[in-house]
Amino acid sequence: MRRSEIYLPVPGEDKNLDGDFREKEGNNESMPMKTLYARDGSLLHAQLGPYFSDGQRRVDYVLTYSIQKPSGVRRQSSKFDDSTLFQRLRRSMSTRNSRAPLQPKEDPEIAATDQQANFHEDDKRFKREEFEQNLLDMGLELEKDERTKIPGLGFLKIHAPWTVLCREAEMMKLKMPTTKVYEVKQGTNIVEKIRLFIHKVTDPLHPKVGPTRLEDVKSLSLPFSREKQHLFDLSDRDLFFDSKTRSSIVYEVLKRIRWTRPNYSMGITSLLANGVYTSAFPLHDGDVEGDGEKPNDRQLLFEEWASYSVFYKYQPIGLIRKYFGEKVGLYFAWLGVYTQMLIPAAIVGVIVFLYGCATVDDNIPSMEICDPRNNITMCPLCDQVCSYWKLVTACGTARASHLFDNPATVFFSVFMALWAVLFMEHWKRRQMRLNYIWDLTDYGMEEEDHNRAEYELQVAEKTMRQDQGAPKDEKVKLTCTDRMPAYLTTVVMMGFMISVTFAIAFGVILYRISIKAALHISSYPAARSNIRATVKTTAAIINLIVIIILDEIYAYIARWLTILEVPKTDKSFEERLIFKTFILKFVNAFTPIVYLAFFRGRLVGRPGKYLYVVGTYRMEECAHAGCLMELCIQLCITMLGKQLIQNNLFEIGIPKLKKLLRKRKSELTSKQEEELNKTLKRYEKDHFLGPFVGINPEYMEMIIQFGMVTLFVASFPLAPLFALLNNIIEIRLDAKKFVMELRRPIAAKAKDIGIWYNLLRGLSKVAVIVNAFVIAFTSDFVPRLVYQYMYSPDGSLHGFVNHSLSYFEVKDFEPGTAPIQPHHLGYTVDVCRYKDYREPAGSITPYALSKEFWAILAVRLAFVIIFQNLVMLMSDFVDWLIPDIPKDISLQIHREKLLMLDHFMKEEQGKKLPVRDNYNHDNYTSPSLDNGSPSQPRSRPKFQAKAGW
Repeated sequence: MRRSEIYLPVPGEDKNLDGDFREKEGNNESMPMKTLYARDGSLLHAQLGPYFSDGQRRVDYVLTYSIQKPSGVRRQSSKFDDSTLFQRLRRSMSTRNSRAPLQPKEDPEIAATDQQANFHEDDKRFKREEFEQNLLDMGLELEKDERTKIPGLGFLKIHAPWTVLCREAEMMKLKMPTTKVYEVKQGTNIVEKIRLFIHKVTDPLHPKVGPTRLEDVKSLSLPFSREKQHLFDLSDRDLFFDSKTRSSIVYEVLKRIRWTRPNYSMGITSLLANGVYTSAFPLHDGDVEGDGEKPNDRQLLFEEWASYSVFYKYQPIGLIRKYFGEKVGLYFAWLGVYTQMLIPAAIVGVIVFLYGCATVDDNIPSMEICDPRNNITMCPLCDQVCSYWKLVTACGTARASHLFDNPATVFFSVFMALWAVLFMEHWKRRQMRLNYIWDLTDYGMEEEDHNRAEYELQVAEKTMRQDQGAPKDEKVKLTCTDRMPAYLTTVVMMGFMISVTFAIAFGVILYRISIKAALHISSYPAARSNIRATVKTTAAIINLIVIIILDEIYAYIARWLTILEVPKTDKSFEERLIFKTFILKFVNAFTPIVYLAFFRGRLVGRPGKYLYVVGTYRMEECAHAGCLMELCIQLCITMLGKQLIQNNLFEIGIPKLKKLLRKRKSELTSKQEEELNKTLKRYEKDHFLGPFVGINPEYMEMIIQFGMVTLFVASFPLAPLFALLNNIIEIRLDAKKFVMELRRPIAAKAKDIGIWYNLLRGLSKVAVIVNAFVIAFTSDFVPRLVYQYMYSPDGSLHGFVNHSLSYFEVKDFEPGTAPIQPHHLGYTVDVCRYKDYREPAGSITPYALSKEFWAILAVRLAFVIIFQNLVMLMSDFVDWLIPDIPKDISLQIHREKLLMLDHFMKEEQGKKLPVRDNYNHDNYTSPSLDNGSPSQPRSRPKFQAKAGW
């Protein structure tokens, strides 16, 4: 086929629909690809699948571009051959230079704008034509379709023939399965029987997308080579390279092909950035609805993965990898392992919570608080408007705090620290098993990472700014000096955004202080009945709303800052973006929680000498049972709110709302729209889907959740349960989004989850320290322990409440801070109590910190050190005990390498035998040859040595 026949535009005038290449009447020349339209332009028959118009060649990739309509006439492209490019260029330039003068009635300004727009459109068309010519030179086959149902948009369909696929697969060193298979042994006979028994028991949980039994054989995979095609199973060439591999091969070609001009080069990424092409994407295999034939991979994924009715089943990780690539497959494999590991954590957390519920009536401190016979008068919670109050009114808060602040929470903190280590080890082993199954054990990152379009544009601008006398051989690149303004902007903006987060958190603190005072002076009894619960809940909701809003803002700011830095490669761009986004979102999510856990109630002062901020705002105090209850409320509302609002509203509600608005704007009825959708071609349907923006947002959401589950789990044992319920929905929600709502992504290879593993490991280490401080300083576990073994007369907790309260004489109030209504309780108060360990007023050092305070502080610090080192030691022991690579996988990898070595040795021996036979035959017949013939046998040993090497 000549080059002019490979590039097959589809004009809209003379298209007949016979399904084969039928000749036009009165014309003896056969015109290929005229199978879309009739003479009148009406659609008679269309290939709606992912194929060219002939229905044979598969569309491996699609580029879209805008179609300019100057003067109401569409510019159509004819066939592309070697001579038309420069002819079109010259004709278009001459046309532009010899435009007719403007009509008197035409506005000159509008005409100049139109002329400039036409100039830019012509420039884009010239770039497209040269780029497409380069694609043709590489052997790709192209077909244009500008008569689509999407006005102003043209489609360039790209097909990679067999020769191109083989050439590029060899260049990319793609490992493909050979005809040689070997037996896969999973372990000893006992292990094998246990494995088969577990697989048989869990068979209803496995998706029905492949073989129902475990495969005992595996194909030996080797890097593809055109010289060794006989080693591979090429019985069906159409299925040898699947659609995922074909699209990734074409994408590599598109990135490598350049549109060039002096000192400037552009690939497909640059062309997309400059608007030469508007989008680029591979096609889905078909629709998700069945048509009676063999279901395609997309339909299988929809039925066995993206449906909520199969939430209890395992994910078809192999099919996900086959359809979306290794990078997406690894994400969902990791999410599945994480969700499975949450099951035991959720069960233990529920048991800890139920233990707190069962022992709440036996908890001595809460019983003493709730006992009305203990006539304990507490000091006011705020200045002037707040009066004295009875400790018995905090009975409900004390009983609720015991649900989360009991001895079982210490055990649960240790358990969750070990759980995090087991989860990381389990994932490493699972990841290694997937690497073996997916033939990624030898995969490395040594392949070339292409420069980003923005980087090339900046380099081109820098090149044009340089003096003409600069050395031409010197390679131009962006240096640290060039990026210094961007780096300074990043540092300043990151600091400013973190300061904004702290300022908003401080604003919520002021809200709590002021609203508490306002409720105390309220005339409504309902408002004054439960002030603490009202303030806690409303403040937590405000924090949640702020976190969700700032999350969206910070995501855009992080991307904007990363774009300013102009990273060279996509990998560098991704790592910088992840780092900035993680820092901003982590600070945003955990600032209110850290304040409640470690700062609230510790920067208060004492009655008569309180700490004030912003004038007369007195810092908050914790309830008598501690701040753990408020911390639990904040964690609960934040986790549930982020999961419900961000998942349901942002990921489900907003797309449905957009779809509803689009339907309302459309003039078609639902039935007409359904009929129109049936006539759309595959690439037209995929164009309406959302662009794939990567899986980093999905990872980020789960990493923040992992922090919620591990960092403050001592204060909220139900966190793993909420995370488990969310992830069960999240898996199917993401699956539905990937299968139905997004364009198919480029299949990207990946051996691991990258930087996310380091973040998970860092969070699991920090979680040990955080939980140690939460137990020691936020809860009353250590003070109760110290009282029971050092100060209790009978070794019990009787008298702990009275021991934890200090005395204050009301005459020592500073002027203007005493209660306005001192007789609110019906009697005169001379001494009130407050939670702290201080000396009484009549001591040598009145209101100074007592020796009990220092004793408890010493025990708290000792507990942190012992807890941290003990849990770290146990974690490291578990890490050492469990190997990163399963033993059976290690043996199989070693066996596979031996098989590959044996295979290559046999291959080389097979090459040597014909050479040796030819050598002996030449020696035998050499006497009958002339004197010049012996030169050939002397050259054969050289070839033999080279082959042996």
